[in-house]
Amino acid sequence: MNENHCVQQVLSGNTSAFSYFVETYQDMAITIAYRICGNMQDAEDVVQESYVKAYRNLHSFRSESKFSTWFYRIVYNTAVSHTKSQMWLSTKETEIENAVQIGYDALDIKIEDVERNEMVADIMQKIPKGDALLLTLYYMEDNPVKEIAGITGLNESNVKVKLFRARKLFKELLLKHYRDETENVIVN
Repeated sequence: MNENHCVQQVLSGNTSAFSYFVETYQDMAITIAYRICGNMQDAEDVVQESYVKAYRNLHSFRSESKFSTWFYRIVYNTAVSHTKSQMWLSTKETEIENAVQIGYDALDIKIEDVERNEMVADIMQKIPKGDALLLTLYYMEDNPVKEIAGITGLNESNVKVKLFRARKLFKELLLKHYRDETENVIVN
């Protein structure tokens, strides 16, 4: 369905047309809210509140951007307001100059999918919420940097630097906590 057409239907009084947006974007909205809030109960509350905000403010949606970016921005802001968290604080800061060197450094882990997913989930719980959100948006949901910037309100350069730092922290924690399982399969 054409999203702009659906927006117009809702604005014209066909409120049931809004269900398209709920069905289409609910999973990612929950993911974003969960990464920020840290628990499913709050994430569900945030998403519900975000849908209400989106519905009430649908008249302000400008069709030059994607509805998903606009809506995920609402989810992001609502979740941040809800948790009042300081998402970008971390215990170890990385120098920006190192961003280019390590940015493309990847872990080549040849472990069964279930074990790898458990490891990823464990590490994602240990890193700052903002870093986990960026990694989720970029790697798990395949959002380009430009859309992540639109969702988070960061500029594109800042998203790139924060993604680099998040990748590095993820790798450090993975090596620290899972060295035995990964030391023979990591390619540097």
